[in-house]
Amino acid sequence: MSEQPIPTAGFGENEDLHAFEQEFSEVDNSRLLDIRPLPRVSISAFCVSPNIQATVEAIGHDRRLSRVHMKSVSGGIGSAIEFFTDTPTPNLILLEVGDDYEQLIRDLDRLAEVCDVGTKVVLIGHINDVQMYRDLVRRGVSEYIVAPVGQIELIQALSDLFMSPETDPLGKTIAFIGAKGGVGSSTIAHNIGWSISSSNQQDVIITDFDIAFGTAGLDFNEDPPQTIADAIKAAERLDDQYLERLLTKCSERLHLLTAPAVLEHTSDFDGDFFNPMVELLQNSAPYTVLDLPHIWSEWNKRLLLGADDIVLTAEPDLANLRNAKNILDMIANERHGERQPFLIINKCGMQKRPEIKPKDFAAALERDDYIEIPFDAPTFGQAANNGQMISELGSSSKTADLFDKLASDITGRSEVVKTSKSLFAPLLGKLKK
Repeated sequence: MSEQPIPTAGFGENEDLHAFEQEFSEVDNSRLLDIRPLPRVSISAFCVSPNIQATVEAIGHDRRLSRVHMKSVSGGIGSAIEFFTDTPTPNLILLEVGDDYEQLIRDLDRLAEVCDVGTKVVLIGHINDVQMYRDLVRRGVSEYIVAPVGQIELIQALSDLFMSPETDPLGKTIAFIGAKGGVGSSTIAHNIGWSISSSNQQDVIITDFDIAFGTAGLDFNEDPPQTIADAIKAAERLDDQYLERLLTKCSERLHLLTAPAVLEHTSDFDGDFFNPMVELLQNSAPYTVLDLPHIWSEWNKRLLLGADDIVLTAEPDLANLRNAKNILDMIANERHGERQPFLIINKCGMQKRPEIKPKDFAAALERDDYIEIPFDAPTFGQAANNGQMISELGSSSKTADLFDKLASDITGRSEVVKTSKSLFAPLLGKLKK
């Protein structure tokens, strides 16, 4: 947010109050019955006045926010800055602010320093001024709402932020693919999806596109009656409500769209077949993990190249090196100017197996950044047999730390919450519950 000072005295003196309210505060009654339900997002509200806090708490029980993680406490922007100094920020921060504009600008600059990438900020203020509104929007504030605000008006404003056709898709897609079959790409995809949901406190949908042999259900010990095959059958009428019925809730912030893992279905689809489904997934959660099979088809290639981020997993042998180079070269030619794929060299140090040293493997790919995961059959075997993630086994694991770090690198968000001993701790602790 670059600072562009404006006068702090006489707000509203030269503005038409009625015109301002019509432009920014009036809710069209014809739209009240058509407010779109919010997707799976997390919202933290910091309210100064009891009336605003009561309104925020009330909308948290509205059916249109049934998928939202809404938490609120009494406290202003100073409390928010203190809290998010050592805590990952949610998808949206809702703040009630005072009428000192200069102080508000200073506080917003401090808040920007602790906000993670992609966090939206909505202000509820008591100054009614068009110029101030425009200046705040230029600084990166998503919306400024003039108090007092009603429940419907607030729900409408929040829905428009995420569900308006003019806005970009809410979520990002992360495609995971292996340089060779059996290298552990799916296992890594599931563990990183889990880390994003638990350590980064973000909602995640893991989608298993290996229709015949997918392992998402096994890895999470889930056997849902509906799978991605049902979404494929209903492709022409698939919408957000139908998709919602197909998802399996694995934890508070993690949902699965599993594969049926039966041989009744083949994978002969058109190149753009899955595009509408991915768009729905993007508008349903902040992050969607695309667990792609090791096949080379037009639709699989398009899902890979169309993802916001790519994670390539390989083992340190010659066949993997050849395939990884081919995949990375193809991606570099097709995705100019985008972030290069994350490279994971998995199962390093397997006894009695001749292998290429990870450093030499990466050097052959002209990469000096990679994640090395050691071969650990007991840990991964136990997790697979139990239907658990590595971090759920209860023991300290360097591999679990690697997954957490990679999850943070991919999302650009803060890592695991640290312990705070500030004066605000008793109050702000309510948000962590």
